[in-house]
Amino acid sequence: MSGLRVSSFFLGNSSGVNFSIVLNPVDEKTGKLHLANCSGSKRAGDWNLNVTRVMDTSEVTVSLTRNLQLCLPNATDCCTTPLCVVETLQVLACRDALVLAHLLVQAEIYANSSFTGNVSGKCLDSTNTTIIPNQAFKPLGSCPCDLTAGACDVRCCCDLECTPDLKQLFNESCFTGVFGGDVNPPFDQLCSSHSMEYTPDWFPFLCVQSSLNNTPFLGYFYHGSISTPRVPSFKIPLQTSPGRLFTGYRQGDPIITEENEYFAIPQQSMAGQCVGNAPVAYLQHFDVKCLTNLASYKNGLPHDVRINSGTGDFIKQNVIYRTITSMDKFKTESESLHSAEVWCQNVTFAEHYTFIWKDKNIEQVNVMVFLGSLCDGEILTQRFTVKFLSSESTTAVEPFGNPGYQVGKLVRAANMNASDTFGSLNIWQPAGRGLCASATYTPVLFGLDSFSGCLLEVDINEDCSLLRGNVTEKLDSLIQATHIGKRDNSSYSDLNDWVEIIRLDPFNSDTNMSTRSLKGICPDIPANLNIRIIFANVGAVQGIPRQEILAVQISFSTVIWQFQCGLTCENSTSFLPITASVQFIKVPAQPPIPLTRFQMNYTEFDCNRNDVCWPQLLYPLTRFYSGEPYSQCLAKGLSLAFLVLLAAILSNPWFSKLWNSSLV
Repeated sequence: MSGLRVSSFFLGNSSGVNFSIVLNPVDEKTGKLHLANCSGSKRAGDWNLNVTRVMDTSEVTVSLTRNLQLCLPNATDCCTTPLCVVETLQVLACRDALVLAHLLVQAEIYANSSFTGNVSGKCLDSTNTTIIPNQAFKPLGSCPCDLTAGACDVRCCCDLECTPDLKQLFNESCFTGVFGGDVNPPFDQLCSSHSMEYTPDWFPFLCVQSSLNNTPFLGYFYHGSISTPRVPSFKIPLQTSPGRLFTGYRQGDPIITEENEYFAIPQQSMAGQCVGNAPVAYLQHFDVKCLTNLASYKNGLPHDVRINSGTGDFIKQNVIYRTITSMDKFKTESESLHSAEVWCQNVTFAEHYTFIWKDKNIEQVNVMVFLGSLCDGEILTQRFTVKFLSSESTTAVEPFGNPGYQVGKLVRAANMNASDTFGSLNIWQPAGRGLCASATYTPVLFGLDSFSGCLLEVDINEDCSLLRGNVTEKLDSLIQATHIGKRDNSSYSDLNDWVEIIRLDPFNSDTNMSTRSLKGICPDIPANLNIRIIFANVGAVQGIPRQEILAVQISFSTVIWQFQCGLTCENSTSFLPITASVQFIKVPAQPPIPLTRFQMNYTEFDCNRNDVCWPQLLYPLTRFYSGEPYSQCLAKGLSLAFLVLLAAILSNPWFSKLWNSSLV
């Protein structure tokens, strides 16, 4: 048995069955079992027997009730030896003095080594004082695996408290290495060591002659000071300059509250889920929608929180509350529940934040909060928007200090072939079952690669030509534009501010004769729309990169659609998934200088294709070295060159003659 109890099961009908326990049922002279006696009880010595009946199965548990502590001086009811209990038990199952089953249990239990006695402040024996050596210069102990005082540690063969009988239990699996007691093993640099598989020729000249007491394994368990862990939070360390916490915000900096925390509004993560504690970045718009229900609804940041303006002052939010009258565009799904059984609560449907800014500071914060009633079983689409408007021009369309695109901004589109030049570039935002008929659109945001799609219902008798036209029409509905704005402030009246969309239509090949007569199979279906946007960094404004779009290309990928059905295909519909992907590709603002024929063929000075890199001969003095500022590297290099030149001058013979002549 292992532990203080052991369990077994009696299978069968246990009604009328009596269970009993017998201690030491073996005859010491003959070594045979005594004749079974069904008149026993459920307690024998320090052992108890418990029976739990569950239907046709009975769990029989034998447990030990005695104390397993090692004996202290003048103590009773304890274990005098480490091997505390060595007994044999027999469990009997009887019915009407007839033995139905019996179980033999051999118990060998060692004493518990944990100390639970009282420790007095008086030192009884000064010789028992343990002196802990300096772990950096002397091993802490000759047996590091000896972790328990007064007891044998399993697999620790160097433990002096392990008797030879106990060591036989784990003699073949002892701990090895430093932890197992080999605290001074021969190291590879020792001259007398032959642990290395390959010994170089120069090893006898550079090996170390040392005793094993001076070993590199000293301090193996020495960790020095221990620092307390720090839990990361959204709090920012206070600046030490009194009077002013900030010198102003820069584009992309998180907005700070009076409590020195991030001003957070729910935003969408890269995984598509909404994060409730996402910080708001300075001069970065966003418009997100989050799905929630009454069970998972959480209140956001209180609107009485004051915001740091950027100069050390704090401004209060101007909040206006309104009630939603039309809730159809917010509630996307509702379960059919009786009105008398539904629990409703007044929650926030939408929050629109408008930050009025000037230079590096925030001057005003206006918040429009829309409230409505959300009932149990309904799904709510919450909307959160943030806009930054300049104090000099408080209109929605305005140029920022940086005219280029920033990550997360809306990609501007225009339809130059229409009287209304305003255009859109969208991808799908499926809802409900993910059907294309109920899917809505979401705009393409700069710098964020996206992939979305929906399901198109197709009949088994669908005409392939009509199916291609229907899919192409669905994909074309995402791109209501002919041009894309190069910059975020592109003017609709200036055609030079826009790049034309390069469209690669799918190749419409003739339908193969082998598939024309097959029902439910259509080749060359343009089911995938690929949007590639090429951009580059063309400069910087106040240290923020200025990014412009250079080209936009859309293309289609075709698939072979085959009707999928179960046991029967009559009067059924299948689904065709159509997708749209957006990929942003960053290229250099200027094309790289093409390699000459000499550079392509002669690779001696090419560090990427040659093991010897001559251009990096003086690596710390070149631009390739980034460990220190270039000015410091140059200063150290000039100082070294001066010392070398001085040494060369002093070692010259004519300098010695000149020096001797000057002394005469």
